[in-house]
Amino acid sequence: MLNTSIRFLALLTMVVWIGGIIFFAFLVAPTLFAMLPTQQLAGQVVNRLLSGLHDVGLVCGVVFLIASGYGTLKRARVARALCGAMILCTAASQLAVIPKMQRLRESVGGAIEALPASDAGRAAFDHLHRISVGLEIAVLVGGIVILAILARTAEKPRSNTEVTEQTPSSPQRHGATEKQEANKSSA
Repeated sequence: MLNTSIRFLALLTMVVWIGGIIFFAFLVAPTLFAMLPTQQLAGQVVNRLLSGLHDVGLVCGVVFLIASGYGTLKRARVARALCGAMILCTAASQLAVIPKMQRLRESVGGAIEALPASDAGRAAFDHLHRISVGLEIAVLVGGIVILAILARTAEKPRSNTEVTEQTPSSPQRHGATEKQEANKSSA
């Protein structure tokens, strides 16, 4: 029962984190940029929401690492390493990339989009935006791989022979072992 609860918690954290990214990237951000009166306003709202999404992701990542350390999750090392990389990407975006983008916005004193593409501030902002998107894609792909690992390692019900073979004091196991030994010595 405990292993099932831990597996559920690990799965839930990934679903919340990856589902949030998908919802944000494919619905929220495009809608805001399409419906708000200025790209600058849309960017400010997206920035605020992205910060919250990163906070949720960091919490989910830590909970996943804790939960996956207690269960009997197959390929746990791979899943934990991927989750660690996802946390690092999220933290890099939250703590390094986004603050630099905000400082560039403030230094321009207006809408980044109003600057010509050749402007150094605009070029730097666009470069940071590509890095931010790349980090989010890396987190998304890592989370999808973890979900695939969790789906593949779902607990399978044991057959009766597997249960009896794992019980050392079972008379059936001793009988099976004696028959196997007799077969080996006659071969």
